[in-house]
Amino acid sequence: MIRFTLASAVVTAALATPAVQAQVVLNANMWLPPTHPTSATLVPLCEDMAKATSGRVKCNILSKAVVSPVQTFDAVKNGVADISYIVDGYTPGRFQMSKMAEMPFLGNAADSISVAYHRTYEKFLKKADEHKGVKVLAVATHGPGQLFTKKPINSLEDLKGLKIRTGGGLVNDVIKDLGAVGMFKAAPEVYELMAGGIIDGFVFAKESGHVLKLSPLFTHNTAFPGGLYNVTFTYLMNEAKWAQISKQDQAALEKLFGEHLALRNGKTWEVVDAQGVAEMKKAGIVISTPSPKFVAEVAAKIKHLEQDWIKSANAKGIDGAAALKFFRAEIAALEKRS
Repeated sequence: MIRFTLASAVVTAALATPAVQAQVVLNANMWLPPTHPTSATLVPLCEDMAKATSGRVKCNILSKAVVSPVQTFDAVKNGVADISYIVDGYTPGRFQMSKMAEMPFLGNAADSISVAYHRTYEKFLKKADEHKGVKVLAVATHGPGQLFTKKPINSLEDLKGLKIRTGGGLVNDVIKDLGAVGMFKAAPEVYELMAGGIIDGFVFAKESGHVLKLSPLFTHNTAFPGGLYNVTFTYLMNEAKWAQISKQDQAALEKLFGEHLALRNGKTWEVVDAQGVAEMKKAGIVISTPSPKFVAEVAAKIKHLEQDWIKSANAKGIDGAAALKFFRAEIAALEKRS
């Protein structure tokens, strides 16, 4: 009888004691240099995740990428990596809704565009479920994308036939519509392509000369107001790893994701873009603003892209016109406040 009572007491005490969560280690995969804004967003995020959970969730920053940039989404989905970022446009046709945030002439700052994009994603685009199979931590963009070439570009005629590296997504269509020949390649390949004379120029955000060391390879930056295009990123985590984290720690981590992470991404891009502009000026690169006539010619050529996207959104059950209107209004409001 005494044995039974003692045993019962032990069982009762064990049930009353909260289980100690085993540490969850996330293999963090980065395929861009540590100084690149996406990597420079992910690393401090990992540090803050460890702090927010008192070390119960931490990242193991892998020394090199486990897969190519194009394979990263599936690598995270399948558990080859646990946390990373993707460029949506690197897998053409897969993430159609992200093209909304890749439109030309959206805005002048990565932080405003990123936050507006994440808000629009939550309100409109999320239900398309294009990132099914992973936990989306945030969606975001880089700063307004620009054109970098070995010669001045002052008209559509100057662009005609030039081989221009693109990063996938809507910018492929933009470059084609403007009469140039697009070459879809991931960011790490651009230096070799330019150095070897395989391409005549490329499109990137203003950070490229600084972060990717491309400044010696081009002479002109054609800086379109609001950007000639944009690139979208998705920060993501393996669903099974997320499920291993306690509900309490999940709640703490959620505060670091979403709009907070989108803003962190945008602020990081703003800093590095400014460094890129400074380096271009130091290197004597000509930074020119297209004439109103040139901008109008470009706008006329690419006007159909907006309607094309609206139709694709409508086909997925999303009010494309309303989403785009909301997105642009959010950008305008955020830029007005800054």
